[in-house]
Amino acid sequence: ANAGGILKESWMSSIVEALEAGLDVASGLHVTLEAIPAIAAAAKRNGRSLHNVRIPDRAFSTGKGTKRRGRRLLTVGTDCSVGKKYTALSLEAAMRAKGWDANFRATGQTGIFISGRGVALDAVVTDFISGAAEWISPDAETDSHWDLVEGQGSLFHPSFAGVSLGLLHGSQPDVFVVCHEPTRTTMRGVQVPIPTIRDVIDLTIACGRLTNPFIKCVGIAANTEALNEKEARDYLASLTREYDLPATDPLRFGVDVILERIQHER
Repeated sequence: ANAGGILKESWMSSIVEALEAGLDVASGLHVTLEAIPAIAAAAKRNGRSLHNVRIPDRAFSTGKGTKRRGRRLLTVGTDCSVGKKYTALSLEAAMRAKGWDANFRATGQTGIFISGRGVALDAVVTDFISGAAEWISPDAETDSHWDLVEGQGSLFHPSFAGVSLGLLHGSQPDVFVVCHEPTRTTMRGVQVPIPTIRDVIDLTIACGRLTNPFIKCVGIAANTEALNEKEARDYLASLTREYDLPATDPLRFGVDVILERIQHER
């Protein structure tokens, strides 16, 4: 999705062509497909389905902050698009491989496309974001169940901090992982400096204590795509020394070091 989730005029002919070819169309944008007359008409004419995955299909209550059964991990970021979704998916896969009871909980349109479930929190009315996050990660059947909650935005991002805060309060995480891209100097789409990982850890704990007084950080996930392997390993080692936390690139090196810390914290 582009910034603001806008359906561009230049895309419409391709969408209509897809419908004419017998395809259904799914969109992760804020605008609904049915709102475009040419698209709506093509879907009706060809008997095809339109899916607006970013638009909630149910109402939500306001958040209550009530303690829920089970364990929850939230991925948080120093910025947008730094690997929060991939890290949560990697943790789910690694936990399941070890026999843990774990589920990925999608909070954005791409996570919904991947998992087939979830709520795009940035399309929820502000008063109900924390309630939607509670609905995404409900009371579990067992104390040992893990919800791996996909993070959104950053508490430091002037455009998206409101969504990030509501998600933090509603998901009520026991633990969190900070996601970071080491070569950026400003946050995506704005001329605001990237916060430090320490800033993110401290603010996440300060705000997260509202709904979980025992919240703690269990690791750092760095997107080291811009670094060669030696640079990446050296960088991750420096993070481990600086923060006394396991640091990894989930894509390059997996997430086992973070799972080891989670087991230790339990």
